[in-house]
Amino acid sequence: MSALTSVPQGGNSVLLNQTLVTEFLLLGVTDMQELNPILFAIFLTMYFVNVAGNGAILMIVILDSRLHSPMYFFLGNLACLDVCYSTVTVPKMLENFLSTSKAISFLGCITQLHFFHFLGSTEALLLTVMAFDRFMAICKPLHYPFIMNRQVCIQMAVTIWAIPFLHALLHSIMTSRLNFCGSNHIHHFFCDVKPLLELACGNTELNRWLLNSLTGTIAIGLFFLTFLSYFYIITHLFLKTRSCSMLHKALSTCASHFMVVIIFYAPVLYIYISPASGSSLEEDRIIAVMYTVVTPALNPLIYTLRNKEVRGAFNRKIRKQL
Repeated sequence: MSALTSVPQGGNSVLLNQTLVTEFLLLGVTDMQELNPILFAIFLTMYFVNVAGNGAILMIVILDSRLHSPMYFFLGNLACLDVCYSTVTVPKMLENFLSTSKAISFLGCITQLHFFHFLGSTEALLLTVMAFDRFMAICKPLHYPFIMNRQVCIQMAVTIWAIPFLHALLHSIMTSRLNFCGSNHIHHFFCDVKPLLELACGNTELNRWLLNSLTGTIAIGLFFLTFLSYFYIITHLFLKTRSCSMLHKALSTCASHFMVVIIFYAPVLYIYISPASGSSLEEDRIIAVMYTVVTPALNPLIYTLRNKEVRGAFNRKIRKQL
């Protein structure tokens, strides 16, 4: 919905060729309406796997005292984060699959944008901290208990959640100050900066700079630090570790972590690092499904299938219930 605005001038009211947008229409994942029931079933299943799997991991990490270590403390944060991250976009997407009205209010749109960038940036920072934790545990085992103590872990967790909130606030404020004229149809299944800039009238250069340069630099920087941590870990393992069992155990743990990193960063870097003309909004919609729906559902499967301690904690919990 939009309303015409006018400005009084010399006692008369001059009608401007500009509209005040009060709501947007989310066009969804695809323009092929006949696919909506199938996509609804698929995404609902994946959302259930996400919530159930990550919820189970969070519960196990909290209840099992054997998992009260820095690595599993951050894994619990990741599980909680994945549930929240998907919940920002998926419920609204599922609603729109079954609804003829695909409207979202202006405030609702900006709020969704804010929490999407907040939780996405938090996950990028958390994956970097998890890589650093593995680096300290494997490469500096004598210093590890002193450096990664409980107080430091809590301080890291607070920082991980606080800094991205401010970063996302910058995007949401800058986007909310834009003027939107003409169409209010968002070619996406959720509100994001990139498709909203396509609808804005006026100068959006600063917004595009913040999105491509600032957010892009942060994403590349965090990915580089994460990759560097795993590179040092692998180098250290092959040069210093003489026990095959210890080498296999360490590589198995790092492999699950690094797999999560690759699945998360590959689509994110493609969308936010590529030039504005480099990818279409249609491509962005498909790729966004990967890191908003698929990745959060895969994370619990990766950690439970590849992590012996988590599998053991699950088995112990199940045996107690039987």
